[in-house]
Amino acid sequence: MVQTANSESMDRFPWANLRLPPFLRVAMRVLQLANDENVQLHQLCDLISSDPAFASEVLTVANSVVYSPRYPSSSIMQAIAVLGANTLHGMCITVGVRAYLGRSMSYPAMRDLWRHNLACALIAERVAAAGFLDKDTAYTSGILHDIGRVALAAIEPKEYSNLLATHKGSPQSILEREKRLFGWDHCETGQQLIQDWELPGEFEAVVAEHHGGGGGGTWGMSELVKVSCRMADVLGFSAFHGCELTDFNALIEELPERERGRFCQDRKMLAAEIADGIHAIEAV
Repeated sequence: MVQTANSESMDRFPWANLRLPPFLRVAMRVLQLANDENVQLHQLCDLISSDPAFASEVLTVANSVVYSPRYPSSSIMQAIAVLGANTLHGMCITVGVRAYLGRSMSYPAMRDLWRHNLACALIAERVAAAGFLDKDTAYTSGILHDIGRVALAAIEPKEYSNLLATHKGSPQSILEREKRLFGWDHCETGQQLIQDWELPGEFEAVVAEHHGGGGGGTWGMSELVKVSCRMADVLGFSAFHGCELTDFNALIEELPERERGRFCQDRKMLAAEIADGIHAIEAV
């Protein structure tokens, strides 16, 4: 375990000293290949099958109620053919990040962070499904948006749990406390991880900007994740008990007009639907 900064110190620690564990090589490579329009299904199949444990979990997820296949897949090739290469984004990143968390999931704070990411992913996918952005990329962006926070919490779970329990205020104050503790905040950490893992640059923008201000009239994946992240908090999936929450209706108004209809039902009903989705993913 790396030695962290004194709580009164603003000194930055060299990135190498954080000693973050590597992401699953197979999951990372699948994500890269799935973004290549020229990739062949057999290439993805061979890659996933090269890691039997990873392949087994991917097949389990593919046959879960999350993806609701008409006929259960008995092989990776069959699963890819039925679900499509794009759906592998969410599937593999879900399996990969969960493996990345590993035994640190025994800490309640880490489970809260994971559930928040899942909620953000499911909400982002739901908005994107209305047609203005790719829903598979939206789901993956939701999972990855707080990967830097997950990584920092995995280094010092006790310290980070205390940060979660005692925090009151804005997201910016969270970033400041992370810098005092680690020398890096979770947005910077997430950017570095995306670079180190050689994942597509669009995800780097998401992790860097999800606590930023408005988009000045533009709307893209970063804007989608910003709203989805805050909506996850409002619906009860925040990892921070003292988090300042935005009004739910105000968040809906931030969505493009044609997407607002997907959130017109009762807030409690929507929260229950997201909770069911999280449960289905956690159950596989």
